[in-house]
Amino acid sequence: MRELRLWFFLSAISLSAALAAQPAPSADLASIESFYKSGLLRNGIQGSSLVLIRNGAVVLHDNYGVQSQSPSVPVNADTTYHWASCTKTFTGIAIMQLRDRGLLSLDDPLIKYIPELSAVHDRYGPISKITIRQMMSHSGGFRDPTWPWRDADWQPFEPTEWSQIVAMLPYTNILFEPGTRFSYSNLGVVFLGEIIERLSGDPYEVYIEKNILMPLGMYRTYFDRSPYHLLRSRSHSWDLKDGKLAEDPFDFNTGITRSNGGLNAPLPDMIRYIQFLLGDPVRQTEYDAILKRSSLEEMWKPLLPVAPNEDFASRQGAHDEVASSFFVHTDGNLRLIGHAGWQNGFRSHFYIDPATRSAYIVAYNTDAQDAAQNTRSFDFELRDVLIDRFFRKG
Repeated sequence: MRELRLWFFLSAISLSAALAAQPAPSADLASIESFYKSGLLRNGIQGSSLVLIRNGAVVLHDNYGVQSQSPSVPVNADTTYHWASCTKTFTGIAIMQLRDRGLLSLDDPLIKYIPELSAVHDRYGPISKITIRQMMSHSGGFRDPTWPWRDADWQPFEPTEWSQIVAMLPYTNILFEPGTRFSYSNLGVVFLGEIIERLSGDPYEVYIEKNILMPLGMYRTYFDRSPYHLLRSRSHSWDLKDGKLAEDPFDFNTGITRSNGGLNAPLPDMIRYIQFLLGDPVRQTEYDAILKRSSLEEMWKPLLPVAPNEDFASRQGAHDEVASSFFVHTDGNLRLIGHAGWQNGFRSHFYIDPATRSAYIVAYNTDAQDAAQNTRSFDFELRDVLIDRFFRKG
């Protein structure tokens, strides 16, 4: 155990040293940094972090603003953000691990593992037609929110027990022919989390820790409320609406929905995750022990188009598609794989370009929602600037 702790410590020092040893930014990186910081200021965002990775190595790690106002604590490398729906990619990887171990097929019906779904109303046919693959691509016909209504301020106070979900199933309707179109569903990913628990015998967060987080060295990553020794690093979060800044509930619990949005992590841990997604000829045997490269790439095959709406915005000539627990953004000849997150004042995004092993990760602790100050709009602006000034210049 003493040797293991020493290895953890030395690994953390190694990553910190690598971040500290970054070369001075190029003209392109300097212009990105300027655009990023001016956009944060203009949009009233209290704190944020941005990481750029080229050929698997960090070339820019920028921290901005504060993680707490009272007392004032600046954002730093230890700041822990809530990653919300980026969690879904971890859930998808866990499902693929179970598939590769022969415990399930992606085309298995959900009801095979969750018989309680027999209570759902499906006017398009038997509920047994809805598959795990459709849950991973948000095409199973289930509603978006966990609760069957939208007119209440439900975030972040989600159902805490599976029994609450079961109680709502008789009031749940399949909204369209399963497999025919994309429609984002948080509820569907809760079902995936339940399958992981039932097949593995572990609580969802324990399974992810044992099979993804620990093997990747993500030792400061956790779900829901902070361990006491990491609480000081957890960022607060804010909503900015009608020109007024209001702090959101701190250190909250996502309840039964942790499989679609419960992850909390500092940027150095998320860098380890992104490097795993990018792959590395030197470390590939180690990465393949977590999930085979072929299985990971299978998750990135586009399945259905995503129409631009309030959650997806593409400039002219670009488009988005859903894959299995990831999204594919195509802009000209560039194809990026990624996911976004949004909950309780936090917004986040990551995109990777497997062809060049380049990527970016960004997290914001403020959700500005006005026309003039808007985190979502700035996030898309940043993506397009990075496409032009970073990915295409790699």
